[in-house]
Amino acid sequence: MSLRIHRNIPLKGKHGRPVITDVFYEEDLKNAPVLVFCHGYKGFKDWGAWNLMAEEFAAQGIVFVKFNFAFNGGTLEQPIDFPDLDAFGENTYTKELDDLEVLFDWICGNDFPSPEAIDLSNITLMGHSRGGGVVVVKAAEDRRVKKLVTLAAVSDFGDRFPQGEELKAWEQKGIAYIENTRTKQQMPHLFDFYEDFKESEERLTISRAAKQLEIPFLIIHGTNDETVEVENAYDLQKWSKNSRLFLLKGSDHVFEASHPWEKEELPLAMQQIVKKVVNFVEL
Repeated sequence: MSLRIHRNIPLKGKHGRPVITDVFYEEDLKNAPVLVFCHGYKGFKDWGAWNLMAEEFAAQGIVFVKFNFAFNGGTLEQPIDFPDLDAFGENTYTKELDDLEVLFDWICGNDFPSPEAIDLSNITLMGHSRGGGVVVVKAAEDRRVKKLVTLAAVSDFGDRFPQGEELKAWEQKGIAYIENTRTKQQMPHLFDFYEDFKESEERLTISRAAKQLEIPFLIIHGTNDETVEVENAYDLQKWSKNSRLFLLKGSDHVFEASHPWEKEELPLAMQQIVKKVVNFVEL
């Protein structure tokens, strides 16, 4: 079988910007499971080893879908990195949940490439880092999600906002900047980001969503993650009654990958992740 890849499909978003999407699958596939992958904060669908990971999942008979959140700072012309910092600054958690709604409607509709390839009763949602928190919330409210996987996921959005004087300064200025250590860009956040969170705080409380989950939930985390501590994984496991925890001893937040990734093989930790997730999806 040969690999088919559809890149940079622009799905019409709910807020004026497209949800740019890729699909990877083997030709002539029938009724295969679907795995939808969400990138994290300051992330994008083509970061590091994600494309190689997509190919590996497709080679295992899974239809792999990955995408850029509409306000992640990428564009259709340049989906890698962050040419549109204005869009990045306007992003919110609720917009990301809306993007997932658009994506699921498309997967389940008539415009999906080779709809005969997919089994809509076997859709797994997977998210990395902040995207991991988003997928927990989405899985709790969308019955189309049958299984859930998180990679180095956050367990509390509220804890990751500034507090005290830093929060007041953000409110007064209406905008705050965080440096991207790789690109050296000053990446903006409008205060609307925080206000949107507070307005939807109950919906965006990951612990509430995790406790509501009935579906199988695989939690993957590296024990040496300095960006999102492994305690987040223990929290998710504690809250979700149908969860299992897979810890990668000594692995970091990106499972030994980096951007750009120019090797022909995945890092060992990501090879282990692919194997574990394939087994979980096919159960």
